[in-house]
Amino acid sequence: QVQLVESGGGLVQPGGSLRVSCAASGFTFSTYAMSWFRQAPGKERDLVAGISSVGGVTIYADSVKGRFTISRDNAKNTVYLQMNSLKPEDTAVYYCKAHKGRVEYWGQGTQVTVSS
Repeated sequence: QVQLVESGGGLVQPGGSLRVSCAASGFTFSTYAMSWFRQAPGKERDLVAGISSVGGVTIYADSVKGRFTISRDNAKNTVYLQMNSLKPEDTAVYYCKAHKGRVEYWGQGTQVTVSS
């Protein structure tokens, strides 16, 4: 059974940092590219960052470049998103996605709230 379980969300003050994680099981994690998306209330789900299956290639949305870092540990079947210099506009539910060709799996999401 495929599972993607996000964790690490929470409430943080503007300018703070948070790391969210996504633990995968039920498929060969190291052969899938991984991405983080986010969805704020009333808005569409948007790509935040992506990383290739072996971690050599990363991409970022312009809004998070220089502040967020995506990484993965294939030995632990886990992908991370380190978020620094957080802003109120980063508030959203953060989802991880595994994808290879036409196959994709989604996690259930973790809430990140940036507020003073």
